[in-house]
Amino acid sequence: MYQRLILIGNLGRDPEMRYTADGKPVTSFSMATSRRFKDRDETTWFRISVWGSQAESCNQYLHKGSRVLVEGRLAPDQATGAPKVFQKRDGTWGSSYEVFAESVRFLTAKGEDTGPDGVEDLSDDDIPF
Repeated sequence: MYQRLILIGNLGRDPEMRYTADGKPVTSFSMATSRRFKDRDETTWFRISVWGSQAESCNQYLHKGSRVLVEGRLAPDQATGAPKVFQKRDGTWGSSYEVFAESVRFLTAKGEDTGPDGVEDLSDDDIPF
């Protein structure tokens, strides 16, 4: 069996790095992908986890609004096998898609603005986790 997910989007907030009990670095960040339709935009949020030396690079060079390409695998909820479901502050329901990254490519050049598709103007209330 084989699974590969490829995503291109922007970070919704700065990455957060931590270490496992045996000292391995893990960096997590939220990432938004967008699709445009004639009458609306559709944004899907993913929670990305990156391990090892790549985790350190992501923590050092990425920031809110950075555009990245992530290759990895979808990590379902252990209890249900589905995405994690949660209730938003406004009472509606949403899903959290967890991805374990195998590769992260930085698409925003140093000092470059992310442009009109960026997520710099989002408040923390817009990010589902």
